[in-house]
Amino acid sequence: MSISTTVFSEPLFNFKLSHYHRLATINRFKPNSSHSLSSTSNIINYGSSCSWTLKPPHKFLSPKFVTFATNTDTLQQIQSSDDVIFSQTHPINRIQLVEGKVFIRLDQGNDLKNSELIVGCNLPGKWILHWGVSGVDDIKSEWNQPPRDMIPPGSIPVKDHAIETPLKKSSTSPEGDTFYEVRISFKPSDEISAINFVLKDEETGASYQHKGRNFKVPLVNYLKEDANLIGPKTGFSLSQGDIGQMSNVILDSEATNDKVQDSSSESESPKKENSQVEGFNVELPLTKEVTVNNSISVSVRKCSETAKNILDLETDIPGNIFLHWGVCRDDLRSWEAPPAPHPPQTVAYKDTVLRTQLKPKGSGEGSSAQISLGEEFSGFLFLLKINENSWLNNKGIDFYVPLSTSGSLVIGNREDQSKVVKSEEAGENENSEFTNEIINEIRHLVTGISSVKRRKTKSKEAQETILQEIERLAAEAYSIFRTSVPTFSEEAIVESEVVLDSESPELPPKIMSGTGTGYEIVCQGFNWESNKSGRWYMELKEKAKELASLGFTVIWLPPPTDSVSPEGYMPRDLYNLNSRYGTIDELKDVVKEFHKVGIKVLGDAVLNHRCAEHQNKNGIWNIFGGRLNWDDRAVVADDPHFQGRGNKSSGDSFHAAPNIDHSQDFVRNDIKEWLCWLREEIGYDGWRLDFVRGFWGGYVKDYMDATKPYFSVGEYWDSLSYTYGEMDHNQDAHRQRIVDWISAAGGTAGAFDVTTKGILHSALERCEYWRLSDQQGKPPGVMGWWPSRAVTFIENHDTGSTQGHWRFPHEKEMQGYAYTLTHPGTPSVFFDHIFSHYKTEIGALLSIRKRNGINCRSTVKITKSERDVYAAIIDEKVAMKIGPGHYEPPSDSQKWKSAWDGRDYNIWELEES
Repeated sequence: MSISTTVFSEPLFNFKLSHYHRLATINRFKPNSSHSLSSTSNIINYGSSCSWTLKPPHKFLSPKFVTFATNTDTLQQIQSSDDVIFSQTHPINRIQLVEGKVFIRLDQGNDLKNSELIVGCNLPGKWILHWGVSGVDDIKSEWNQPPRDMIPPGSIPVKDHAIETPLKKSSTSPEGDTFYEVRISFKPSDEISAINFVLKDEETGASYQHKGRNFKVPLVNYLKEDANLIGPKTGFSLSQGDIGQMSNVILDSEATNDKVQDSSSESESPKKENSQVEGFNVELPLTKEVTVNNSISVSVRKCSETAKNILDLETDIPGNIFLHWGVCRDDLRSWEAPPAPHPPQTVAYKDTVLRTQLKPKGSGEGSSAQISLGEEFSGFLFLLKINENSWLNNKGIDFYVPLSTSGSLVIGNREDQSKVVKSEEAGENENSEFTNEIINEIRHLVTGISSVKRRKTKSKEAQETILQEIERLAAEAYSIFRTSVPTFSEEAIVESEVVLDSESPELPPKIMSGTGTGYEIVCQGFNWESNKSGRWYMELKEKAKELASLGFTVIWLPPPTDSVSPEGYMPRDLYNLNSRYGTIDELKDVVKEFHKVGIKVLGDAVLNHRCAEHQNKNGIWNIFGGRLNWDDRAVVADDPHFQGRGNKSSGDSFHAAPNIDHSQDFVRNDIKEWLCWLREEIGYDGWRLDFVRGFWGGYVKDYMDATKPYFSVGEYWDSLSYTYGEMDHNQDAHRQRIVDWISAAGGTAGAFDVTTKGILHSALERCEYWRLSDQQGKPPGVMGWWPSRAVTFIENHDTGSTQGHWRFPHEKEMQGYAYTLTHPGTPSVFFDHIFSHYKTEIGALLSIRKRNGINCRSTVKITKSERDVYAAIIDEKVAMKIGPGHYEPPSDSQKWKSAWDGRDYNIWELEES
């Protein structure tokens, strides 16, 4: 095996994990006992018009690396006899690509009556072969389960269309490589034309395909040659592009669009007498991502002879590392270049910055640098450049090392660290005159609206205007704070103040696209298999009244457009709304039905990427068809696999299809026109926005302002922080990135609270309910910082359904809903859970939420957060607890009555006086 290093923006995850990025995004969260999660865009290619090669995701504003906070992340003062006064260490999770091979061998018996397919690989892991067979007479259909006598022992059926068989260790090579393989024995038959499979890594959740599609091993010699066909007809002189397309593609479904084009003529081809294909042996490249733990350490010591500060910086990251650094003189942390002397191999860069190449250590492992600075400087600022396009910073801001020995910088245990962070935040706030003005204005408005309601001297419209102004100023204040304090969110403070003062019935709920009325409850109206019936819209229409009676106010429908993938997440012709879910007329019909029962409808808008219909002169799929017949100017320029002529991407790349350049005026105008057409023609009330990590949130604001949705939510799926396979308690950096996106979108859309989902996973799975309170005693997800924009959930079509990429802990789903349906934020409930044995319990929790007026801005008082129990009181009206531990709400001045209880959860309501 050979190893090559690739730098990513965060530890590669396994996610989205689902449909292409879908997976790209989900596996980003599925924890692994052996390594941290991966969040790279590992995606599936669903057809010839969408191909990809492996490339590190491109970040627009954020660095290509993410550090994960531990107790050593903060500066510590060392009380010892030596001259070291400060020491700082930042752990880093880095991704390496391990290269190996997939082996595919078809052996025929001497009598041609017994054959054997052997599939193996030489990379370590818990490998599973996900496979099925195609029939000679049903080439158009998706593949099915094989005959019983063909299934190896230990296999597990996947519904009625596939088999999963674990690969077993077979041998070890002299070089130390371990081989894993599975053998499928069968009798050749004219009834079976091919064996289809993908290789899945159970440890990471990733699945590997051939050129973005399922491997297809022909068993007869008259199949039409196809790109994913394995065997002597196709040959395997793979180009570099082929290798990239093969590498680490994440499954978009258990049975992707593996149909052969123009199969009608193929099925009519006459069968030859000697139709069985000859045996063959093929090797294909395979790459797997593994996590490598590195660190960066900085120490400061005072030179006894010169009184200068000596900084020693070292890292164990291999390769050529460049230090971009400077100094500052005050708390504003403005960069400047100190006077000479400088370390060797230092050059001036952009006047205020110096660049120094770190010197390799004598041991050959890592590199280091030593810098001498005068006493006149208060701090040392730096970034690391890992390669041409990859940077490392400190969770979105510059690394900062104080050069002062002020007592306020002494940091010890976790509690002490929290206090210092708070004091630093307060100090920075005091130093921002402009920020203070905004805060004072917000407080004035909050006080003003209270007096307005008491005096009743202004109209409700005026009161609503004040509320809107508060939210705008809060977003502005937040943006200022964010530049220097990575985990501070002003919105949480402002919103809590507004909520306390906005409960009066005199002020009706204001409808805003990021919140709806604030009392919305979302139903995800599909799962990963919903497209297979071909009439999902009509099936869903029959459930409209029942969903309304349960209390749902919003339903999220699947992507409606023509798509290379049957699930809809690889859109092609945006104006063609005849999909695997039904026709355009059926879509209009189901939308009208939900409107009749009072439920708003969200369209699933895939705006990040689009599949082309034509190739350019170089054979690259980047020319689009249909009404929006864009050319390669609509494709971002920094993904070489699609040769776009647009500008660089403003977000992460999705490599399965051309990434759309939203900076182009004609692209934005066309998208706005299309979204407005959907609003008018179909009747959509709002949007669920797919893979919004791929483009700047400011473009989202532009689209929301143009379409004026009733409600909208973005899918910003990002990796949580893990240390040695265990989720960190502090997930502030994770939720900060989601909050940053919401802020960039101007609050015009909420975001799925992936932070809360991930923390609930660990809390319930490991019986660590203390995780459900952050260091400030608030909910630890986006809900704790910007609750009105947090759309909470425990499962969706990516994480659950038949994919199960990040499935919620088994039999603990109702604890999850007891949390999300009683807490602030806008809860979303998964279709599979609603129509299951959980229906009664979910209905009961929805009723409790509705009759107590719990909304996206409700207040939470956490009363217990221990190993085996979490408890909270919401709006002083509802008390709840989850976990096996004991809890009873306080009964000193209030009387509580049991409203509902289930397995390891209880809900109470206040008794009416």
